[in-house]
Amino acid sequence: MSAHLLIVDDEPIALANLEHVMARAGYAATAVGSGAAALERLAESEFDLVLTDLRMEGVDGLAVLRAVRARHPDTEVIVITGFATAESAVEAMREGAFYYVAKPYRLDEVRKVVAEALEKRRLTRENAELRTRLSVYEGDAPIVTQSPAILALVETARRVAPTDCNVLVSGETGTGKELFARHVHDASLRAGGPYVAVNCGALSEDLLANELFGHERGAFTGALASKRGLIESADGGTLFLDEVTEMSPAMQVKFLRVLQEREFLRLGGTRPVRADIRVVAATNRDVRGEVEAGRFRSDLYYRLNVVGLDIPPLRERPGDVPLLARHFLRKFAAMMKRPVDTFAPEALDLLESYPFPGNVRELANAIERGVALATGVRVEARDLPAALTEPARDSPAGTFPTLEAVEWRHIRQALDAAGGNQTQAAQMLGIDRVSLWRKLKRHEAKGGA
Repeated sequence: MSAHLLIVDDEPIALANLEHVMARAGYAATAVGSGAAALERLAESEFDLVLTDLRMEGVDGLAVLRAVRARHPDTEVIVITGFATAESAVEAMREGAFYYVAKPYRLDEVRKVVAEALEKRRLTRENAELRTRLSVYEGDAPIVTQSPAILALVETARRVAPTDCNVLVSGETGTGKELFARHVHDASLRAGGPYVAVNCGALSEDLLANELFGHERGAFTGALASKRGLIESADGGTLFLDEVTEMSPAMQVKFLRVLQEREFLRLGGTRPVRADIRVVAATNRDVRGEVEAGRFRSDLYYRLNVVGLDIPPLRERPGDVPLLARHFLRKFAAMMKRPVDTFAPEALDLLESYPFPGNVRELANAIERGVALATGVRVEARDLPAALTEPARDSPAGTFPTLEAVEWRHIRQALDAAGGNQTQAAQMLGIDRVSLWRKLKRHEAKGGA
């Protein structure tokens, strides 16, 4: 696929010539005759490379350059001008231009610079993708999944990671929201910077303010020395705000200013402190509902929710249960130095039949207990928590069908839809064929549920 270039020049002849040259070189070129038109195109699309004239009426080339750097950090920019000066060249390079070309230029020179800029972009994206693959599959906390919904979220996180867009991760407790926050950080251009996390629901308003903003000496009784806050500590990196909807209204106002101005005051301070941070926030609440109820500021919500990642609960992706169970089995067996390396069929059946209201966190706890109590090389059903085998105590008998009955009906519906093909039915159910075969044997032994 050919690279997509945006060419910006307010001189029609120069614009047409450069568009023609780039098209003949095999690139897909979009040409616009003003900086304002360039900003509109940048808001609509992402380009591999931008070539812009420096001096233009209204929106000049530096404004275009800054817009590219803000919206598409890995898109390279080449600045072209007929009024070349050392000062303008230095300013363009300081703002992040890949190269500065003076008119009149040689076509070979421009083609060479364009090829070099595109090669740099290719390498940047390959490195980002490599970091993503390593963090997803080989990191300390990999995202283990076969769910199309989760894989789509991983891809969205990968695409947004190299930008500085704020991200809002939502989902039930235990679904792995911080795992996605770390994934965004580790795959970003800030991966070498700090990752700082704070739970907004675990601290009172005063303590949260002190943790986030820090304080100056003498700001309150006992403040014997100045203290850097977590925002300051996250400078150059990522700040993760867990349970962000638990912020008080007053704290929401203060943090909104941080997002708008990229600066804040320490408690008791009078001099603003600058902070270059990327914010990833998380919540287990319905944020839109909180906004409509007046408990969460709409302007803060829109600032945080530039990109939203809504993680589905584990019960909606049952095919991930055996994958995650085996992942946690290996992890805890290594931690405890136990020889456990598999599950008894009955134990795996229990895991796959249980709805896991506590999501991945509850599954991890169940496997940790199973590994700790296992007496041989495999986790038996008796080693798992009683909650997996006991009927729900909160619901009166007969109110709704048992999990066995629901599962059996679901399996039969999938088999009917697949025309009896067990491989296709297993794919529809999100499990492997062996798991489906085992479930069929269990239900048939019981005469159906």
